[in-house]
Amino acid sequence: MTKKTRLLIPGPTPVPPAVAEVMARPLIGHRTQEFADLYARLQGKLKKVFGTENDVHILTSSGTGGMEAAVANTVNPGDKVLALVTGKFGERFTELARVYGAEVDALEFGWGNAVALDQVEERLKKGKYKAVLATHNETATTVINDIKGIGALTRSADALLLVDAVSSLGGAELLADDWGVDVLVTASQKALMVPPGLAMVSVSPRAGEAVNQARSPRYYFSLAAAKKSIAKYNTPYTPAVSLFAGLDVALDMILAEGLEQVYRRHNTFAAATRQAMNALGLKLVAPETSASPLVTGVWAPEGMNADDLRRKIVQDYGILIAGGQDQFKGRVFRIAHMGYVDAVDILGTIAALEISLAHVGQPAKFGSGVAAAQAVFAGRK
Repeated sequence: MTKKTRLLIPGPTPVPPAVAEVMARPLIGHRTQEFADLYARLQGKLKKVFGTENDVHILTSSGTGGMEAAVANTVNPGDKVLALVTGKFGERFTELARVYGAEVDALEFGWGNAVALDQVEERLKKGKYKAVLATHNETATTVINDIKGIGALTRSADALLLVDAVSSLGGAELLADDWGVDVLVTASQKALMVPPGLAMVSVSPRAGEAVNQARSPRYYFSLAAAKKSIAKYNTPYTPAVSLFAGLDVALDMILAEGLEQVYRRHNTFAAATRQAMNALGLKLVAPETSASPLVTGVWAPEGMNADDLRRKIVQDYGILIAGGQDQFKGRVFRIAHMGYVDAVDILGTIAALEISLAHVGQPAKFGSGVAAAQAVFAGRK
């Protein structure tokens, strides 16, 4: 029997059958009224998920392409930019700004720590910045950052706020307009439950002025070109039509469940996973106060390579969990619980982890982690 593979990684995430089915239908032309109607529907749905009244541009690219578009269209060579770094993807935002010639001040909080608002406030008082770059959900460290608090500070400092919500939008609350986010970037393959290939970017009126004045070179990632095309509900270049259709269905699923319920579900999965790790005597990477609701990071037991444990789990049970990145490589494993994941997926992953720990010589009381997660699902914790 062919082994099933279950994706418990922070992207790509499992794709619902209804999304896969619509993507398998015959293609439509991207310069047709049918596509324009599809894009118009997507605009209405995305605005609800983004928490914005502004247009949301859909780019056929990875999430990193959306991050590059955010920088290329608002940051000019020589502009002062403050980058808030709590992990690998904060580092990526920093690198992008430097590629485009910005004078970047990287405020490092250390891997495993969240952004400290008092430090941001102090830095903003010391200098004038064109933009602040922030990561909402840092999957490398499994920390979530306070974008609402950061937004209040950037508005007071008259700086643009560019936010990487690639792994969080659709799974954790984020209100672009109310929270003062000027450019919000996400991607299809995380909490939005669609295969990789789409980046989505919303632009505030303030950021729109910066787009109009931008001097950095750009062509494919020109948000000015995207804005011109969106007036006719189209894209400047050939889009990934099938992914647009899949996104339409995925957004219907999210909105039918209700955003508040979606957020509660992700919080419950995170709580169940964290309680299970505690019951197994494993140390968590992120503190409770800043723990991501979308992915949980766990330190491997002393003397064990986390990747050996991961290989055992996927080989024996077909469950793929993520490893650590960069300085966390071999030391951390990560269990994602975002998008099209349910309680049975979580319980099965914990059970597989318990058995695999025993197989690699680590003491594990069978059922202890599962029982702790069950208690959360039953409403007892």
